[in-house]
Amino acid sequence: MNRASLLLSVAVLAGMLAGCTPDTDEAASESPPRPVLSLVLKPQKDQSIGFAGTIQPRFQTDRGFRVLGRLIARPVDVGDIVAPGQTLAQIDPQLLDFAVRTSEAELVKAQAQLANATAAEGRTSTLFAKKIASQADFDNARQALDAAAAGVKEAQANLAKAREQRGYATLMADAAGVVTSVDAEVGQTVAAGQKVMTIAQTDIREAVVDIPDMTAQGLGSGDPFAIRLQTDPSITATGKIREIAPQADQATRSRRVKITLDQSIEAFRLGATITALPATPVTAETVFDIPATAVLDRDGETRVWLLDPKSKTVRTVAVVLAERDDRKARITGQLTAGDRLVVAGVHSLSEGQSVKFDEEVSP
Repeated sequence: MNRASLLLSVAVLAGMLAGCTPDTDEAASESPPRPVLSLVLKPQKDQSIGFAGTIQPRFQTDRGFRVLGRLIARPVDVGDIVAPGQTLAQIDPQLLDFAVRTSEAELVKAQAQLANATAAEGRTSTLFAKKIASQADFDNARQALDAAAAGVKEAQANLAKAREQRGYATLMADAAGVVTSVDAEVGQTVAAGQKVMTIAQTDIREAVVDIPDMTAQGLGSGDPFAIRLQTDPSITATGKIREIAPQADQATRSRRVKITLDQSIEAFRLGATITALPATPVTAETVFDIPATAVLDRDGETRVWLLDPKSKTVRTVAVVLAERDDRKARITGQLTAGDRLVVAGVHSLSEGQSVKFDEEVSP
């Protein structure tokens, strides 16, 4: 009986091994098509492309003292509006006052020496005319007079320098603006030239935006733009391009563009978020709005997964990113209306991968 059971077990095992053919192994190793969400591209009716940016000052200066000293006063803080000639900060002037008084004393001394040298030169000149003093005595007296006169000029220059440095104890605003940063506190010893605060002038403001490299290549200095406040799109202004970065950023492949506003509108405060729209179309390419989840950033390029409905495989194509936020992105590139893009799971796909999608459902 045991022998019969053994034979039966061997027969069952042989049948199982015979069923595991190479075709079965290959089928088991093949991964099933991956389900994906897709979207059919449709061109936008509004082809105008806007670029997000911020309002910044054209002129911004770092202010600091020209002499070493201990900060004893700083009547302004971040956000304060300052006028020309207004006091921004002050250092302890005691050492500078000492230098002024020392220079004043040196000037008095030099003036006294000049008076003595003048009197001595006059006496020697009289004696020389009467043949009493020698030529050498007369030359020495003239030399002493010239040296005394030079000493007075030197003392006057030193006094002027000391008084000027005494004026450096007070830091004053040279133009109207707003304090954007403070880098020193009262009681701190600041070196000559050390930044104490930053003043941004408010008379000339600029819209600073980052524009994709391919789009920026079609722009030039002086091109007009319409500037719209994002918090209140009804508030608008106009401006012209003043500067385009000569090189695109390696990470974002965009260029920084500075647009000088034609008018100084109070609503466009420094740091306000704006949208800049070119007055003339910057590209003839079709614009598509897609979910932000469909965008793939890889190797410094912006790409999307293009789905081929016939072969049911995917491949990446490079696109130009015009606008982007947390929910959607606006793209241009070598795409046409009717193309189908993958809009979810873009970071876990591979080139040529088989996918499964529902043609009737698209987000």
